[in-house]
Amino acid sequence: MDHLEELKEFARLHARGQGMTAEHATRVLARITDDTAGNPDSWAAVWTAEGRAAAARGDLLDACRHYALARFPYHGDADRRTAQRLCVDTFDRWRRGQDGIERLEFDHGDGTVACWAAGLGASRPLLVVMGGIVSVKEQWAPLLPLLRRLGFAAVVTELPGVGENTLTYGPDSWRTLGLLLDRLAGRARVADTSMLALSFSGHLALRAAAEDPRIRRVLTVGAPVADFFADEAWWPRVPGITADTLRRLTRSEDLTELRGRLPEFALTPKQLGQLRIPVRYVASSRDEIIPDTEQALLRRTLPDVRFRTFDDVHGSPAHLGAMRRWLVSQLLWLRVTRRGARPVPRAPLGERRS
Repeated sequence: MDHLEELKEFARLHARGQGMTAEHATRVLARITDDTAGNPDSWAAVWTAEGRAAAARGDLLDACRHYALARFPYHGDADRRTAQRLCVDTFDRWRRGQDGIERLEFDHGDGTVACWAAGLGASRPLLVVMGGIVSVKEQWAPLLPLLRRLGFAAVVTELPGVGENTLTYGPDSWRTLGLLLDRLAGRARVADTSMLALSFSGHLALRAAAEDPRIRRVLTVGAPVADFFADEAWWPRVPGITADTLRRLTRSEDLTELRGRLPEFALTPKQLGQLRIPVRYVASSRDEIIPDTEQALLRRTLPDVRFRTFDDVHGSPAHLGAMRRWLVSQLLWLRVTRRGARPVPRAPLGERRS
């Protein structure tokens, strides 16, 4: 499959995941003839034009969906950088007409982390939502009003290297989550943090939770764990777009350098053995990116893990509604039953009230 056809195949899945109809996505894709920046019939130009049309008729969220696809899979050329900026700016216009959605921005090391947030308050448990290597935060931010109504201080952000996150994606990127919790201390109950971390950010969340006791639950979809990074036999099956995007995010010179780095990302049984919290994992039976051996590893090493499997490709885009219902219901059940909550220390006997 050549580059443009692979782009179109993945775009159909991501368009469906964002709520676009298959018919609309097919019509747009039929007008795209190449992927050359500056060409009016190119990938970024056609999707951006659709986004501008949606914005002109006042449908700002629909415009964001099109801009997100225009910068897909990453904003590596001038046209895609324009689409990335339009996606953020248009979402900002939309959220200013909503109640209580705010922008947060933190500097860290060699870059910046940007977020959209709602429901912040020191007494509210924190929920962090993060997408994968091709998903910008604006795709998930429309969920913020719902998450606020459910009682969470909710923050939507991006994997290092994706969208407005200008950090480099590397084996230590999980530390970014600790920084985020540090910065949110006082604005949310960070000691009771849940992670809704999709795909590669699920890997980050698992690694961070092994070290940071503030993360009490991890819910993920198609997360790589170990074999994706370290199994040489699996790598030839990884789609070219996935490999190229990882090369970009890790700032590797080429795929050879990338493959040399990836084993450093793999989680070890010892690290996974440190996880004593609930983990909920949506798997896809026809996942073309993540090997099913990852599930077997989690079953062997985690004391509290549950899976929901859909007959679908990576991310289960054809089962978006059922997937979201399962994840939200699991999140609420874990919260109500206080699964993963840290026990409140009891005072010494002589200090207890009678």
